[in-house]
Amino acid sequence: MIRGISHITFTVSDLERTAGMLAAVLDAEEVYASGNEPHSLARERFFVAGGVWIAVMEGGAMRERSYDHVAFAVPRGTLPAYRGKVLAQGLEILPGRGRVPGEGDSLYFYDYDNHLFELHEGSLEERLRAYGA
Repeated sequence: MIRGISHITFTVSDLERTAGMLAAVLDAEEVYASGNEPHSLARERFFVAGGVWIAVMEGGAMRERSYDHVAFAVPRGTLPAYRGKVLAQGLEILPGRGRVPGEGDSLYFYDYDNHLFELHEGSLEERLRAYGA
């Protein structure tokens, strides 16, 4: 039986730069750094953001961008502050997509290695109601 998500892993070209982005934008706390003694495929760092374990592993950037993404729940009314944090890191914010009233607003941005992140103010229940499901 699935109990939830264990962790999310991103392969990144610069561990230090990504660590700074995760701390500055997602208020992530670093809880582990392998240094020069990796226990996995490459050097890595672990973070916790909103109770979610995020692992970043040294490697290459994604070659192509896609809409595959991870979405983090944020409180309503906080997207303007997050927009400022994202821009301060020099990250690209995507134009918003059309929204059905009541589904909640989002902020989408790419990290330095072409991973897409979403900060979302709504919930699954709200979206289902908005879609009439």
